[in-house]
Amino acid sequence: MSEISARVGPTGLRIVPMASAHADQVLAIYQDGIDEGQATFEVKAPAWEEFDETRLPGHRLVALDPEDGTVLGWVAVSPTSRRPVYAGVVEHSVYVHRGARGRGVGRTLLAALIESTERAGIWTIQSAIFPENEASLELHRKAGFRVIGRRERVARHHGVWRDTVLLERRSQVAGTD
Repeated sequence: MSEISARVGPTGLRIVPMASAHADQVLAIYQDGIDEGQATFEVKAPAWEEFDETRLPGHRLVALDPEDGTVLGWVAVSPTSRRPVYAGVVEHSVYVHRGARGRGVGRTLLAALIESTERAGIWTIQSAIFPENEASLELHRKAGFRVIGRRERVARHHGVWRDTVLLERRSQVAGTD
């Protein structure tokens, strides 16, 4: 994927393919999200090798600060199934550095991901979000995701049963033939 240039407010924000050079910053942002307790059932960010192995390489993006090039957030997808019939369906994650929240980083990353996946013929992007994570639910709603269900008491998180809200975004371009 070639670099996508985007604008957030009056300052420029660069969205580029995620590379191993971004690993430490990506995993630190991931661990920070994990530690906040409202983003994932995970308790520890994986090693870069595992992260790299489980996400589709063509759809992993980072948002870089226009002044110093630090990673402000990331988005990545994983296949939902190994079965060929589901080749056009992915599950995504999006994380924004806590100091960059509210600046359009998540919105810009999701827009770039949608563009990337649609160009590749992916017709459905899915996610599961804790219902308490209202900011993420709103971000996804604004990006065209819709709630398709709720899994109640699906897993324990720090000893507490948690629900997840299932969301999806169906492409209006890919998979329509």
